[in-house]
Amino acid sequence: MILAGDVGGTKVNLGLFESRDGHVKLAREASFPSRRYVSLQDIVRAFLADAGAPAIESACFGIAGPVRRDRVQLTNLPWKIEATELSSELKIGTVHLINDLEANSYGLAELPPSDFAVLNPGEAGATGNAAIIAAGTGLGEAGLYWDGEDYHPFACEGGHSDFAPQNKVDAELFEYLAGRFGRVSWERVLSGAGLFHIYEFLRDTKRGDEPESFAGAITQSDPAVVITQAAMDGSSSRCEQALNMFVSYYGAEAGNLGLKMMATGGIYLGGGIAPKILPRLQQGGFLAAFMDKAPMQALVKAMPVRVILNPTAPLLGAAHYAAFGARTIGTPAHTPA
Repeated sequence: MILAGDVGGTKVNLGLFESRDGHVKLAREASFPSRRYVSLQDIVRAFLADAGAPAIESACFGIAGPVRRDRVQLTNLPWKIEATELSSELKIGTVHLINDLEANSYGLAELPPSDFAVLNPGEAGATGNAAIIAAGTGLGEAGLYWDGEDYHPFACEGGHSDFAPQNKVDAELFEYLAGRFGRVSWERVLSGAGLFHIYEFLRDTKRGDEPESFAGAITQSDPAVVITQAAMDGSSSRCEQALNMFVSYYGAEAGNLGLKMMATGGIYLGGGIAPKILPRLQQGGFLAAFMDKAPMQALVKAMPVRVILNPTAPLLGAAHYAAFGARTIGTPAHTPA
């Protein structure tokens, strides 16, 4: 049996898998709120005990943070994780730690075409490097190097690169956030917290309006969820402005990543936010910002852009890595021949 985990700042998803014919098959899964536990070990113990303490051959955890020498400090959670400690304490012979977006990249090998929504078809038969960008609790990015036959996933921390204002409102937002945080990264505007930051900026600069009850609602639930709902149902012009800016930033940074990775094989949007706002991503603001890359418009226009609809992609990718190791993933099933 294979143990896989998708470890983030908000939740930890764990799964037990079997390996069959070059793929992995999910046998059992569960989700745990990260901040209710003091360590990943505690979550894994609870999961395995509930599953009847199965024998684990190998394990892999995709973790939201930079993994170095089999160790990682999570970016949005006060956990330090080491592969040797997990192996010893959980009595698992082989434990791998990889970045969560690297796990998401491996997950592409396990997804059928129906698990994607196309935002930009790109050039017919497009090949070459690919990349993933995923807004969620934080902002993750990763690349897939194309060797001419297969893809080689690799991690990066591009979500923490500098936010780049493109117009007067962006510049005002930058100054607003710089006053609060000092340095302003893309994650400050392109994440669940980032959407709330944009909303706060619009609120504090008196842009847009909202129902009187909104102030109470936003303090009683996840602000990003409340803002998104109000934007999607049209009950708050301020929230609509916030989501429109968020979508534009998503497109802009996806285009930046495409240029940096020379991702002629395509860009993938992962994470939990993109599927929830898919209608807004399809309305044009995302692609307008994605393609606004003079003098490289033709290059980015030729890049396919797809939204990953399957929320278990990182978990599947971690299981794939545990089963088959750091090998190439071939050509994903959805990629045109």
